Amino acid sequence: MRLSIVIPVYNEAETLGSVLERVCRVMPGVAKEIIVVDDCSQDGTREWLQANFPSGATTATSIELHSSGQLILANASDAAEIDILPIYHGQNTGKGGALRTGFEAVTGDIVVIQDADLEYDPEDWGEMYDLIARRKVADVVYGSRFYGRPHRSLFYHHYLANQLISVLFNLLYNQTLTDIETCYKMMTRDVLRSLRLSSCDFGIEVEISAGIARQRQLRIYELGISYYGRTYAEGKKINWKDGLKALWYVLKFRFA
Repeated sequence: MRLSIVIPVYNEAETLGSVLERVCRVMPGVAKEIIVVDDCSQDGTREWLQANFPSGATTATSIELHSSGQLILANASDAAEIDILPIYHGQNTGKGGALRTGFEAVTGDIVVIQDADLEYDPEDWGEMYDLIARRKVADVVYGSRFYGRPHRSLFYHHYLANQLISVLFNLLYNQTLTDIETCYKMMTRDVLRSLRLSSCDFGIEVEISAGIARQRQLRIYELGISYYGRTYAEGKKINWKDGLKALWYVLKFRFA
C-alpha cells in the first residue's frame, strides 16, 4: 500500500533536507508519496526546494543529503518508488492551511503527517503502518509522546496544556487518547476524505481529531513514539496562545 507523507513547511531551511532524507530511508519496501507544502517561507526554504526539485514533481528511489546541503537523488530498478511533490503557497496561511493544501493532493492509500523539523522520528512509523496496512485492525493510529519512549524534557507548561487539552477532549468525545496535539496521525485515505477541515492555524490538530472521534465506527489506536523537542531558540513556533485556542477548538468542534 502506498504511503503519502504530508509535510507542512515554514522557515525550516536548516532541517528540511535531513527530514526528507529520513522520510525516504524508512520502510524501504513501501512506495511513498511526499508532499511538501511551503507556506511562504522567508528563510530560503522555498529557494532550496526549487533548487533541488527544479522540475516540480520528481520521482526517485532514494535521497541522500550531501555535505553541501543539497539532495542527491538516485533511482534503482529494484527499489520502491518515491514521488516528491513540492507545492508553494503565495502567502502564509498557517500549519492548518498548509496541511489542507497537502491533503488535497494526496493519492496514497495511507496518509501520515510529518513536521519539517527534527522533533519526530519517521522510524516510529513502522508499527503504526503495520496496524493499518498489514494487520488491518486500525483505521487511524496516533503516535503518543507520553508512552515511555525517549522524550526530551523541556517546558512543563506545554506538558500541562497538552494534558488539559487531551483530558477535555476525551471527556467530550468519549475517547482515551493521551496526546491530541501529536504531529503523528496516520490514517487511511478514506478517513482523510471523510474529514471536513477549515482551520488554518495549529487548531487543525484538534479539528482532525474531532472529525475522527465523531465517527464512532472508526478503529482508533495509539502507540508510543519518540520526541526530540526544540526550544524557542532552536525554532519552536507553537506558544501559549495556541494552547488557549486549542481548548476553544475542543469545544467548538464538539458542538458546532
